[in-house]
Amino acid sequence: MLNVDFNKLAELINQNVSGANATVNTTEDAKTDSSISVEASKIFSVVEFLKTNKEMPFNALQAVSGVDYVEWMEVCYIMAHFDLTTPRELILKVKVTDRVSPAVDSVVSLYPAANFQERECYDMFGIKFNNHPDPRRILCPDDWEGFPLRKDYVAQKVYNGMEVFPDHKMNYDDREFIVRQDMIKKAQTQAAN
Repeated sequence: MLNVDFNKLAELINQNVSGANATVNTTEDAKTDSSISVEASKIFSVVEFLKTNKEMPFNALQAVSGVDYVEWMEVCYIMAHFDLTTPRELILKVKVTDRVSPAVDSVVSLYPAANFQERECYDMFGIKFNNHPDPRRILCPDDWEGFPLRKDYVAQKVYNGMEVFPDHKMNYDDREFIVRQDMIKKAQTQAAN
């Protein structure tokens, strides 16, 4: 990432946002980026601080995305400071451990660019963004069952009378996906019994 002293930034966050518990996630692999993790309950305050502080500000939110690690989910915020003399980029992460009702605060009021991205994260992972101005699904129909990018997602067989994966239109990868989904469903049924 460009021009970011992660330790200094984590220290600044912790000094200015009570309970943020900012920690640096360093990486040994040159192909991956370092990041900072903060408490999910403090995401709004941390993003507000990152936008408004004078020492190391970030004037853009480039992306909001979700990740499912099975045991928990994560929301990642890619932030930047576009400036010719001091360009910066940061991946900010929060861990969401409640898989039944996952939620974090929306940052749309700070960065309007988060609007559709938070909606997509909700639509694909089921992570709700508290105080979002329009928390509807954005990719799937409103009555779609489940969240397609979760590891435990099982695709429904029929939607509004239409077969979701008709045999005559499926390629090998689609068939493999269906087999995996059936295996997940059987494992979930066995675990429940």
